[in-house]
Amino acid sequence: MLTMSFVYFNIWQIKQTEHDDFAKGLIGFGKDVEKSLLEATSPFVFSAVNERTILRLLKLIACDNGKIGTYAKLVDDRNNTAHPNGNIFFSTSDALDTKIREILRIVNEIQVHSRPVIEHCYREFLLRSAAPEEREYPEQADQIREVLIHENYLSLQDIRFCMRFDLENLRDEAEVEGMRELHQALVLAYQEE
Repeated sequence: MLTMSFVYFNIWQIKQTEHDDFAKGLIGFGKDVEKSLLEATSPFVFSAVNERTILRLLKLIACDNGKIGTYAKLVDDRNNTAHPNGNIFFSTSDALDTKIREILRIVNEIQVHSRPVIEHCYREFLLRSAAPEEREYPEQADQIREVLIHENYLSLQDIRFCMRFDLENLRDEAEVEGMRELHQALVLAYQEE
């Protein structure tokens, strides 16, 4: 269930950052489901869609059908093991450890695929938040926490992607100094995490 929450957060990031691609990815969904997903105000709205189906949206971050099939198998395994049918699949610590390693490997794989979305999200955040008088919160830490991290449901790994963002791509922007200061504030706040 935590893994699916992670997937919902990644799909939310795609929806927020690559809205046109997200909308195109809904081709094949019923019009009511499409409308609901386009108007979603929380990643948890995605839980109303069949999990195997929602995983198909990971194609938007270059996950191929083979990978998505592997992710769908996790859903099937969870459904089989969390069902009161009397089957016990993890009767040893080793079996459970193996499953946990597999889940963590898949989460990492999805995370790597989501890096371009996170970098785009961070770039847009810097562009919108560079001028203190124009942002939602005057304090850098508040702006980072509330607007960047909370609104985008960023994980620690996502924040690490942001910390490694190449600011040279923004060197010609008018508020580049404000962006550098905001970036430095992010790095200082999260470097130990």
